[in-house]
Amino acid sequence: MLRQRLTEDMKTALRGGEKERLGVIRLMISAMKSADMEPGVKGEIDDAGIIAVLTRMVKQRRDSIEQYNAGRRPELAAKEAAEIVVIEGYLPRMLDEASTRDLIAKLIAETGASGPKDMGKVMGALKSRHAGEVDMGKASALVKELLAG
Repeated sequence: MLRQRLTEDMKTALRGGEKERLGVIRLMISAMKSADMEPGVKGEIDDAGIIAVLTRMVKQRRDSIEQYNAGRRPELAAKEAAEIVVIEGYLPRMLDEASTRDLIAKLIAETGASGPKDMGKVMGALKSRHAGEVDMGKASALVKELLAG
């Protein structure tokens, strides 16, 4: 479904003369096709795989923005920020910290996690069910905090 949406949006951007948006969508489709050809992938990646690819693209651009700002290249940082806006339009809404905390508490109860040694169980469930909705870096810290007591 996400794959079709990207293809349709690419055609729309092409017809509408939206050069910047078209470029970003083409980059997303290219990254998606690269992921389709990775070892171990049979056929095409599903929506969860596409979300993982797009999430990685956003992370790469955020890292680039930091480097461009450190190198005093605000015009390049602005270009990366504009690309993030387009990419995030295809990602599910990220949960805020309170919602993430509630979700993690539910997963801890579901998995029967009782301490820090069970962190992998909780993180695995979180990644498989809520990829793209939760910032995994922040979630990891919250899981650790909640499991510590």
